[in-house]
Amino acid sequence: MATKTQVVLIDDLTGDPADTTVKFALDKTEYEIDLSNENAAEMREGLSRYVEAARKVSGGGRRSAPAPKPTFSGYDPAAVRAWAAGQGIEVNARGRIRAEVVEQFRAAGN
Repeated sequence: MATKTQVVLIDDLTGDPADTTVKFALDKTEYEIDLSNENAAEMREGLSRYVEAARKVSGGGRRSAPAPKPTFSGYDPAAVRAWAAGQGIEVNARGRIRAEVVEQFRAAGN
């Protein structure tokens, strides 16, 4: 027994048959809407003034990759913080460790 699946686009504005899906983004939110060719042309015409004045963003509107995790130059920040606490040196629990503390840590043979 054969099965045939048919996808029918419906114009999201009028409820009539649609010809195309239009994708767009505004304020970092991506949208898509199914429209007839006439409504798609009307939408593009209405936006053309803004599109002509706008700058293209590279990457095709895709989300950027997450920021890379910070890298450390040959030391474990948790180990430096633990060592500093044992030495009575005040170090913030988060963020950058002062270079002088890292130097002392290394000088101590760690």
